[in-house]
Amino acid sequence: MTTKEILSQLQEEVSKNDYERYLKQLVYKKSSSSDDIAVFEVTNKFIANYIKTKFSPIIQEVFEKNKNTKPSIEIKIAGERRRTTKEILNQKISNDTSESTILNQSYTFESFVVGNSNKMAYTASKAVAEKPGVQYNPLFLYGGTGLGKTHLLQAIGNDAIEKDRNVIYVTVEQFMNDFLFSMKNKNLEHFKSKYRQCDLLLIDDVQFLSGKETTQEEFFHTFNELHNANKQIVLTSDKLPSQIAGLEERLKSRFDHGLKSHIQLPELETKIAIIEKKSELNGIHLNKDIVQYIATNLGNSIREIEGVLIQINANANLIGGDINIELVKRVLKDQIKETKENIKLIDIINVVSNELNIKPSDLKSSKRTKNVVDARRTVIYLARELTHNSMPDIAKFLGMKDHSSVSKNISKANELIETDENFRLKLENLKNKIINKDY
Repeated sequence: MTTKEILSQLQEEVSKNDYERYLKQLVYKKSSSSDDIAVFEVTNKFIANYIKTKFSPIIQEVFEKNKNTKPSIEIKIAGERRRTTKEILNQKISNDTSESTILNQSYTFESFVVGNSNKMAYTASKAVAEKPGVQYNPLFLYGGTGLGKTHLLQAIGNDAIEKDRNVIYVTVEQFMNDFLFSMKNKNLEHFKSKYRQCDLLLIDDVQFLSGKETTQEEFFHTFNELHNANKQIVLTSDKLPSQIAGLEERLKSRFDHGLKSHIQLPELETKIAIIEKKSELNGIHLNKDIVQYIATNLGNSIREIEGVLIQINANANLIGGDINIELVKRVLKDQIKETKENIKLIDIINVVSNELNIKPSDLKSSKRTKNVVDARRTVIYLARELTHNSMPDIAKFLGMKDHSSVSKNISKANELIETDENFRLKLENLKNKIINKDY
């Protein structure tokens, strides 16, 4: 396969923003690759780490579909000495067969931003770290992609390793591959020793156990052995055990036996704190206005936020200037355009009417009571800000005489944004809910 062929297929599998910002930079090094290893180059380590973390499975699928192989993905920095295939495979074997786990050391409880959306999950994770196997066993963390489940899971692991406990952290895919490899090589005793004698077993993405009957059988016995020995088990998933199709009832029952904690979408205040914390940890300096702009124009995925911060910092470094609002707007331009294409006027009506306790029909009526006028002005401003609709389009949708009334409402809203802090905060919270479809 050539770089062009790979990129063409990746372009169909990811969003336009992800392709243009990250994957488009990949250069496939065919001469350095093999059936076991696919080597790519990019220009800087930030992009390399982000692609490796987020897109490796998608890249593997392209190879699996075209070459019937599923190689490990190596992403190098252009000009950096390439490890030999033997070095890479030796490292992979070492990682796959290690008795404990090397975790991301930046995933700690101290670096986790706590808000109303994740406070229970954070508190439960801390309790498990302090007294593993005593309460909340298993602990089952669930929620959407990129909200911090893996961060908490590895924070538990990092805390335990500091206390000299034996920790195994794996994704379900790694658990399955390890199990099948041991079966194939008739070395199940080593597998059982590894997974059944640890102090803490941390499993990411258990929803992918769905339909894997042989792996489920082994996982059931591993779970029982650890639980009976009062060893701590922590699991993450994008949904509740009862909602995982193709999962055996006996496993659902085991997962339900402990504490289930939902990590919800972060409110605007928490999202701002996340951006500030991630910027601080990465040495990126952003002023308050830029943080606010990113928070109100991005989705809730922490991975997405990290990716955008990396992109902003890379752009500033490449042009040798400071990070200002104009640069940030350029970086987010395509993403905001894509967001606008997915937001409808009816979405804005529904959110505003629900949050401000106004009937949707009143917003389209001729009523002039203060609460209706204020709500209508809010709808108009957000419609102009978050959609591609013109002022005549908005006027027609709301049953107004012409676009001049829309223009006056937008002018008044802009005036209030400058003079009324409560109005500005209300707009930002509504905008955050609409962008993230939190309604």
